[in-house]
Amino acid sequence: MRSPHRLARRLPTRALGAAAYLQAFVLSGVVTVLAVRAYLHATNFPQLGGGGLHIAHVLWGGLLLVVGLGIALVFLGGGPRTAGAVVGGVGFGLFIDEVGKFVTAPTDYFYAPAAAIIYVAFALLVLLTQAVRGRTGRSRLTPAERTANALDLVLSGLPGGLTDRRRIAVLRLVQGTGPATEAALVQLLDAVPHREPPPVRFWQRGARWAARLAGWAVAQRWLVWPVVVWLVVEPVVTVVTVIVNGVTGALNQEREWGAVLGVSATALVTAVLGLWAAWLLRRNRTEAFRLFKLALLVDLLFGQVFNFTVNQFGAVFAVALDLALLGVVTAEHRRLRRAADR
Repeated sequence: MRSPHRLARRLPTRALGAAAYLQAFVLSGVVTVLAVRAYLHATNFPQLGGGGLHIAHVLWGGLLLVVGLGIALVFLGGGPRTAGAVVGGVGFGLFIDEVGKFVTAPTDYFYAPAAAIIYVAFALLVLLTQAVRGRTGRSRLTPAERTANALDLVLSGLPGGLTDRRRIAVLRLVQGTGPATEAALVQLLDAVPHREPPPVRFWQRGARWAARLAGWAVAQRWLVWPVVVWLVVEPVVTVVTVIVNGVTGALNQEREWGAVLGVSATALVTAVLGLWAAWLLRRNRTEAFRLFKLALLVDLLFGQVFNFTVNQFGAVFAVALDLALLGVVTAEHRRLRRAADR
C-alpha cells in the first residue's frame, strides 16, 4: 500500500491563487451572460449572417475559450493567468448563454429552463471555487507547495521586477520551509529588480469602496432585525400566494408547472426553517441564525433554479437579494459563535 507522502508527490502542485483565477472566470462569465441578454433584448435579438447562415455567439465563445486557455499556457505569472481566466470566462458566458439551442430539438434559444441551466452551471462553479479556496490557502499547502508558489512569484517578476508587497508575500510563503530554502529565496529575491507599485486604477478604487461599504453594512446590528423579519415573512407570503392563485385559477395559464411546484416546495421548506429559527431566537440565537443561513442556502441552491425557469433572468434580483441577506446573516452568526466561545 502506498504511503500518503508518496501519493502526495504524484499529485500536481496546488496554486495559491487558484480560487482567485476561478472567481475571475465565474464573474466574467456571469457579467457576459447578463450583458448579452440585455443587449439582445434591447436590440430585438438581431442575427449575424444571411443567406441561410447564422453565426451564433456560441462560436465566439469557443474562440475566446481557446484564446483564454492559450494566454494561460503561453505566458508566466499571475497577470496572464488572470487575463486568461477573464477572457475564458467571457467565452464560457457566450457559450452557456445558448444552451437552450443544444438541449432542444428545434434549437430553441428561448427555452424556458435554459435560464435555470445557466444558473446551475454558475452555481456549481461558485461551489467549486469555494472548495478550491478551502484547499489552497497558505495554511493548507505543504512546505514544498509553498516553496513552488514562492518560486513562481519570483520567476514571474524577473522581466519587470517585483514590488515590495510581492517580496513580502514571497518571504511569508517560505516561512517554516527550512533555513536552506529561506536563505535561497532571499538570495534569489536580491537578483530580481525592484519595481514601484502601479498607480491605483479607478476600478480598483471602486472595488475597495464597495468592499468597505459591504463590510460596514454587515457590521450594522440594526440591519439584522429587518433581515430576520424578511426571512420569516417572505417565504410564508410566497406559499400563501401560490395557494391563493391555485384556488382562484390564476395558475391555470402557467406553462412551467414543474418549476412552479419547485418554487412552492422550496418556499415551504424555507418558511418552516424561518419560523423554527424565529421560535429559537430567545432560547438559542446562534442556532437560530444557523437555521436562517440554512434557509438562504436552500433557496439559493434549489429555489432559485426553479425561479429562473419561471421568471427567466428577472430572477437575478432575487439572487442578488439572497446573497446580500446571506452576508448579513453569516456575519451575525459568526459574531454569535465568537461570543459563545469566549
